[in-house]
Amino acid sequence: MEQSLSVPIGRRNFMRNTLVGGAGLGAMTVLSGCQSFGGFGLVDAIQRILYLSSERAFAQLLSDDGFWNSQVARLDLPDVIGSRGDVLSGILTSVVFKDRLQRAFNDLAYDGAERAAPLVTEAVRTIGIRNAADLINGGPNAATGFLRGQMGMSLIDAMIPALGDALRVTSDPLVGRALNALTGVDVAQIAQGFSREVDDAIWRQMGFEEAEIRRDPYATRDPLIIGVLGTR
Repeated sequence: MEQSLSVPIGRRNFMRNTLVGGAGLGAMTVLSGCQSFGGFGLVDAIQRILYLSSERAFAQLLSDDGFWNSQVARLDLPDVIGSRGDVLSGILTSVVFKDRLQRAFNDLAYDGAERAAPLVTEAVRTIGIRNAADLINGGPNAATGFLRGQMGMSLIDAMIPALGDALRVTSDPLVGRALNALTGVDVAQIAQGFSREVDDAIWRQMGFEEAEIRRDPYATRDPLIIGVLGTR
């Protein structure tokens, strides 16, 4: 699943650093066998699957309109806004404006994903994996689900400040009107709830990428992944 992305230098640098960090996992020889592959084992295979899944997920989410254009990660309006009919009726006069507001929040989600990306990459490198065989033979999102469980609330906690700042400085007039129309709710509360929704979207995208890798491991051209998934 190759993508041609036109992204700012900062985003390209992130992807470059991620690729360099995972280079040791990618430099493999042709593999054979079941439990051990030229010195690499099932734990290495799970790390490689997680690395590639996360790299592809953030390549999508950190591209232009990444959340909005994703089949699985597009965000609805934050619950605190979408559930408040009085807010929406006061600022939205047509479906077009609602779509514009939804798209604006999808754009803001970039700030959260940018903060989350290096945390996921670091977790893939360092996390302890004891049940590698079960993860290899698990469902389409088994490895992603394991990593998410191990990371707990860490992405949410990291994204709250970034999303709070993004909401405070947004220049989008519809977002500003929506925030101003909320009563009894401050930006910190909105950022907390929004970060949970962005967290869900990130893991959905990563789970989707893992499922695609499992569906066609040969397309990865990664000998370790092919060695453990290609004969299943």
